[in-house]
Amino acid sequence: MEPKQHEETTRERFRRFVEVSIAPHAGEWDERGEVPATLPAVLAEAGLLAQAVPSAYGGEEADPLVYGFLHAEIGAACASTRALITVHDMVAAAIARWGEDDQKRRWLPELASGRGLGAFALTEPEAGSDARSIRASARADGDGFVLAGRKRWITAGGLAKLFLVFARLEGKATAFLVPAGAPGLTVRAMAPPLGMRASQPVELEFAECRVHAGAQLGRAGTGLSHVAATALHLGRYAVAWGCTGIQRACLNEAVRHARSRVQFDVPLREHQLVQEMIAEMAVELRAAEALCREAARLRRERDPEAILAVAVAKLYASRAAQRAATQAIQILGAQGCAPSSAVQRHFRDAKVMEIIEGSTQIQQLLVANDALQRFADPGREAP
Repeated sequence: MEPKQHEETTRERFRRFVEVSIAPHAGEWDERGEVPATLPAVLAEAGLLAQAVPSAYGGEEADPLVYGFLHAEIGAACASTRALITVHDMVAAAIARWGEDDQKRRWLPELASGRGLGAFALTEPEAGSDARSIRASARADGDGFVLAGRKRWITAGGLAKLFLVFARLEGKATAFLVPAGAPGLTVRAMAPPLGMRASQPVELEFAECRVHAGAQLGRAGTGLSHVAATALHLGRYAVAWGCTGIQRACLNEAVRHARSRVQFDVPLREHQLVQEMIAEMAVELRAAEALCREAARLRRERDPEAILAVAVAKLYASRAAQRAATQAIQILGAQGCAPSSAVQRHFRDAKVMEIIEGSTQIQQLLVANDALQRFADPGREAP
C-alpha cells in the first residue's frame, strides 16, 4: 500500500472509531465533567494509547502525520479525550527519549497497553507559563528521594496511574516518575474548567512523598531543558492538530445550518456576510492543516526546524479554532448558544487550546525571537 493511501486509510479508521465510541457521548461527558473510568481501556483496545511508544515496548510509534490525523479526528469530537491521549503520550515520549533501559521496560509496555495512564505534572499554583518558577522540591534520602510541594491543573490526573513530576533537586529542575499510589502523594479532584470539562484535572500534594532511586528520569538539572521540552514539543504538536479538528467540526456545523436555515425569505447560505464568515473559516482551516502537515514533515525528518514549525502551527491553529468557533456560534445564533449545541462546547474548548502546552503568548515569543534573528541576517533564507 502506498504511504499516502495508508495514511488516509488509517485516518478513516480513526474517524470510524470516533463516530462510534467518542462523538455520541462527548456532550454528556462535558456536562458531567468527566469521562468514564473505562475510557482508557477502550482507547487502549483500539491501539490509541500506544502511538508514542516504540514497537520494542509494545507500542505502534505512529508516523507524525498519522499521529496528527488521530488528534484531528478525536479533537473534532471531544477535546477532553484528545487531551487525555496527549498527556499520556507526553509521558510516554519523555520516557522513551530519556529513560534508562529498566525505566523503559517497567513503564512503556504498561502505558502502551492502557494498564497505566500517564499524566504530565509541571504546573503549580505559582508556576504556569514560566516553568522555571517551579517550587516543588526533591531531596535525596537513603536509597530514594523525598518530594514536597504542589501541582495544579494536571490533566487526566483523576485517571492516571503514573505522574511525570518536575521538582528541584539541589536547586536543579529534575524529572521524576511517581506512581499514583506513592506514599505521601494526595490526589484531589478540581472543579471542571471552562473548556475540556471532562479532562478531569487534579491537584497533587506531595507531603514527604517517597520514591525509589529509579524514579529519577534523566540527569539532575535536565528536567525542563530536556525532559519537559520533549514532552511539550509533542503536546503542542497534538494540540495544533486537535485545533484543526475543532475548526473542521465548527465549519461543518456552520455549513449545515446555513444550508437549511431561511432568514428574510432567503436561504442563510445566500447571505453574503454569512458566506464571508464561511469563507474565512474554510481558508483558515486549509492554512492550519498546511502548517500542521509541514510540522509533520519536519518531525518525520528529525529536522531541528520542527521545533519552530510546531510552535507556528500551534499558535495559528489554536487562534483559528477560536475564530472558527466564534463564527459558527454567530451563524447558528441562539441555537449555537444552547447547552446541547456542539459549537458552544467547541468555543469553550478552543479557548483552552490557546493556553495549554504553552500559551499563545509563549508561542509568539518563540516565533518572534526566531524572526528577529532570521530576518536580520541577509544571508539566511526566510522560511
